[in-house]
Amino acid sequence: MPLTPQPRGSVRSSAELNERIRGLWLRAGGRLSVEQRREYEQLVTEWAEAVRAEIVQAA
Repeated sequence: MPLTPQPRGSVRSSAELNERIRGLWLRAGGRLSVEQRREYEQLVTEWAEAVRAEIVQAA
C-alpha cells in the first residue's frame, strides 16, 4: 500500500506510525524495495515529528 504523504503537523500518532513501519517490514520480509525504502523513510520522518510533538504536549 503506497504511502499518502501527510501535511506537516500530521494527525497520526507515533503509535500508529510505528505500527505502519512494523507492517511495512513484515510485508517486505525484511528486504525493502526502492519504493518501500522511500515509504519507510517518510514514515520514520513523520514518526519522529509525532514523537517530538507528543513530548512537547506532555511538557
